[in-house]
Amino acid sequence: MTASRVLVLNSGSSSVKYQLLDMADRSRLAAGLVERIGEETSRLVHEPLSGPGAAGGRRERLGPIADHGAALKAVAAELAADGMGLDSPELAAVGHRVVHGGTRFTRPTVIDDEVLAEIRSLIPLAPLHNPANVTGIEVARSLRADLPQVAVFDTAFHATMPEHVARYAIDAQVAHAYSIRRYGFHGTSHAYVSRATARLLGKPVEDVNVIVLHLGNGASASAVRGGVCVETSMGLTPLEGLVMGTRSGDVDPAVVFHLARVGGFSVDEIDSLLNKKSGLLGMCGDNDMREVLRRAGEGDEAASLAFAAYVHRLKKYIGAYAAVLGRVDAVTFTAGVGENAHQVREAAIDGLAALGLVLDPEANAVRSAEARLVSAEHARVAVAVVPTDEELEIATQAYALVTE
Repeated sequence: MTASRVLVLNSGSSSVKYQLLDMADRSRLAAGLVERIGEETSRLVHEPLSGPGAAGGRRERLGPIADHGAALKAVAAELAADGMGLDSPELAAVGHRVVHGGTRFTRPTVIDDEVLAEIRSLIPLAPLHNPANVTGIEVARSLRADLPQVAVFDTAFHATMPEHVARYAIDAQVAHAYSIRRYGFHGTSHAYVSRATARLLGKPVEDVNVIVLHLGNGASASAVRGGVCVETSMGLTPLEGLVMGTRSGDVDPAVVFHLARVGGFSVDEIDSLLNKKSGLLGMCGDNDMREVLRRAGEGDEAASLAFAAYVHRLKKYIGAYAAVLGRVDAVTFTAGVGENAHQVREAAIDGLAALGLVLDPEANAVRSAEARLVSAEHARVAVAVVPTDEELEIATQAYALVTE
């Protein structure tokens, strides 16, 4: 029996998301979520999607789950109940989402003790994410020490940015000493969506230039030339770039000095303000785009202002990346907001006919889970909506590595 299954784990600080995929036909066998780990109100939701367990449907378990070790053991038990446990000979690898790979990890990597130590050393660059990623890896290795564990890094796709793009214009010795440079994030999504856009256009990836707009609660843009990232909006951390649900995106760095000197803010308070209390939430009190759109539609001034700021930043990046690429074949929207909020797509593309971007209003208004074009037939540049699939991308990269 050929091992063709990959378990994808996305370990957060208090959650674990997972999917089991069969790479023989790229099908999903099961998916689930463990949330509120470490609390009395922990919750596990497991959904078998095919195989003998699928008939039983979605299962939910409530009650305390002490830590990530207990969470992954609970996940393993649910998979085993469906005949797809971690001891299955059909399991080829476990693929782990790791947020920050620094400059060391620019491709998927099989995890050994040395690799794990290096991922741990990158925690200062991603203090909210890498610790949980490390914990998930440690627990998974303890459950199946013989199974290849593969790290797939959010930053890896952006490692192809030219040095003059990746570097900040600060003292070179300081930048080197503290690993200060632009790394970018959401890389697995940008990789998947840029290739899927080429397929949608019926062209080889190498022939397509695309601007990808990953718009969720976190949001980022990338300029991808022939399948290679040449620019992205997030930087040293996920704070730089677009207006997001709770993150400010681009601000004058002197805002930090002003808040410290005049407002008496501590470093931690400024960090919390810009990461957790800014963006849409900071401007109007809501970080859910659906609620922002509802309120704006009812004439709410704060929501209208927040939406206008969000769209203006999108337009700036579309224009900038069109200049970087020189030729643009498509602008592609993805992730929760990008895929579902037709008003965002309409507002972002409005007025960009000079760049060859024109929407088909009827196509844009259709809600669909399929990859599709929403541009007018006469438009020089395609506008696409491509549902992202980071789990499939992680599984694809992990499986390709372990089967080389």
